[in-house]
Amino acid sequence: MEIIKKYFNLTLQQEQSFAKLKEIYASWNERINVISRKDIENLYERHILHSLGIAKVLQFKKHTSILDVGTGGGFPGIPLAIMFPECSFTLVDSIGKKITVVNAVIEELELTNTKAFQTRAENINGKFDFIVSRAVTELPDFYEWVKNKIIKNGFNNLPNGILYLKGGDIAQELLKLKTKNKIFGLKDFFDEEFFETKKVVYLSGNC
Repeated sequence: MEIIKKYFNLTLQQEQSFAKLKEIYASWNERINVISRKDIENLYERHILHSLGIAKVLQFKKHTSILDVGTGGGFPGIPLAIMFPECSFTLVDSIGKKITVVNAVIEELELTNTKAFQTRAENINGKFDFIVSRAVTELPDFYEWVKNKIIKNGFNNLPNGILYLKGGDIAQELLKLKTKNKIFGLKDFFDEEFFETKKVVYLSGNC
């Protein structure tokens, strides 16, 4: 928990919500394995703070709509929903048991700004200001899945688009994309060794 407070100024409500996550995920993980056994001990660094790398790149303004594709156990959507209570979040994953856990977390934290559904990205109705995800596939494939789900006109400090958490060398993937992009190294925001090769890739929603 202290690692989150190291990098973010939290309200009391946010602090309480983040503090509850370890117990909630540990309890659910005994029944449905959504986080690897070794990673549950590193939940705050490798899942929660990693998710919040997006919040270092962009502070979503009030009323921003965000879609989290392939959310798994709720990352990056749940930590971002705690951080931005005046934004709306839709979390989707094709695996039902993962969405069961996500909905339980939403209910226990009383996250009224968040909904979760078992579905694939291409089956989602509606459009969103931003789409977030954490390395569910290669970037060109992901972009094709979601490019038509992005509202064209935005009001944040970055034009509407995709914010994608990714590690390693992504140069070849970016060469295949025709949209504007920008890479933010998380080592510029967080001191921990885990973030040395981690990035947030921004892709513009305008082709």
